[in-house]
Amino acid sequence: MIVHPIDYRYGTKEMRRIWSEESKLKRMIWVEMALLKALAKAGYLSEEEALEAKKRAKAVSLKRVKEIEDEIKHDVMALVKALGEVTNCGWIHFGATSNDIIDTATATQLRDSLLIFEFKLKKLIDLLCKKAIEYKSVVCLGRTHGQAALPTTYGFRFALWAYEFARHYQRLQQLKDRVLIGKMSGAVGTQAAFGKDGFEIEKEVMRLLNLKPALISSQIVPRDGYCEYLEFLANLSTSLEKMATNFRILQRAEVGEVFEFFGEKQVGSSTMPHKRNPIESENICGLARVIRGFVEPQHQSAILWEERDLTNSSAERITLVEATILADHIITKAINVVSRIRLDLENIRKNLEAQKGLNLSEAVMIELARRGFDRQIAHEIVRKASMRAYANKTSLADELIKEDSLAKIFSKDELEKFLKPENYIGNAVERVERVVEWIRSVLNDTAH
Repeated sequence: MIVHPIDYRYGTKEMRRIWSEESKLKRMIWVEMALLKALAKAGYLSEEEALEAKKRAKAVSLKRVKEIEDEIKHDVMALVKALGEVTNCGWIHFGATSNDIIDTATATQLRDSLLIFEFKLKKLIDLLCKKAIEYKSVVCLGRTHGQAALPTTYGFRFALWAYEFARHYQRLQQLKDRVLIGKMSGAVGTQAAFGKDGFEIEKEVMRLLNLKPALISSQIVPRDGYCEYLEFLANLSTSLEKMATNFRILQRAEVGEVFEFFGEKQVGSSTMPHKRNPIESENICGLARVIRGFVEPQHQSAILWEERDLTNSSAERITLVEATILADHIITKAINVVSRIRLDLENIRKNLEAQKGLNLSEAVMIELARRGFDRQIAHEIVRKASMRAYANKTSLADELIKEDSLAKIFSKDELEKFLKPENYIGNAVERVERVVEWIRSVLNDTAH
């Protein structure tokens, strides 16, 4: 019986495959076989014996491992017994403790998951950069506190999001060194069973699995790496929710500037046939909150007694798996949303012009200061004119021209010029171009 929505609603096939029960078993077998090969290299058994055991290990089934676990109540020992049954090799698990196998197998899952996140982050960033360039000159109403502010451009907004995700891409590269580590060091980390061969055996196992050995560990690898990984996913999910929230705000009926793709046969409501809801963005926002909720239990799982206790084990079966699958789900959603997002240029212009110049009040104040007015006095003149424009539902130019002190300085035509949104976007276009150039250099550097 399927219970969890991850099994039928959330997550991509490629990420679920990495974290499936079958995948975990397969990866634990990889580690056991890498240990056998390293033991063979160190002279404990012949290379032929190790190779034969590896061939026979393919016959181990999840069903059989579960049968043994039901009987002995220990998951790793159940695997060891199942391997022993099919390989008839007495060196299986020699010198190892359970978390040598579990933590090292988990590192391979994290490695393969990060490759997927790396690929999808690059795809999302590339899409955002293309939107930034495409819309770099599309002037729109900026908003602060949900109220009209200075003009900006839609390209500027996309560039800002792209810049944020590019920094996540950098974080991903940086955390690999601290997260993709395994161990083969025994019950308390001292490699007592391996003696003088310990360093070389551990090094060889990790080489075979394309991982780094922990420089030092207890019975488990230090959990700060897992905490950092979960923090990365939480941080990434926050940026995804931030972008999705803005898409939702900008799709509101009274704004109507940005729209998610809506299929020809798509249904928005079971009772209101007209609805076109931003459901993809809402899905991103909802699941991002779940992902961030895993950070605290993972931090608690790093606080263990002496060389370790078992309180981390049950929590990590949930935190790492669900956070990874859900984060992959929402970044995939975000790629889909951004790739098919639609801007209503007519509404963007209409919302901008509906302000009747009020959102350009700073432009007039700055010009007055340039022409000799005290900046604070200029601010007060424009503020009062703005309040009258709100009250009278007139344009800012209409109210400003009534000021005797300004009528001598500005003609109404000049005022209208200062109150044109296109004339007050600063270096927005150039900044977009610069940030996109920087982002592409970042992606190219890491690719090499």
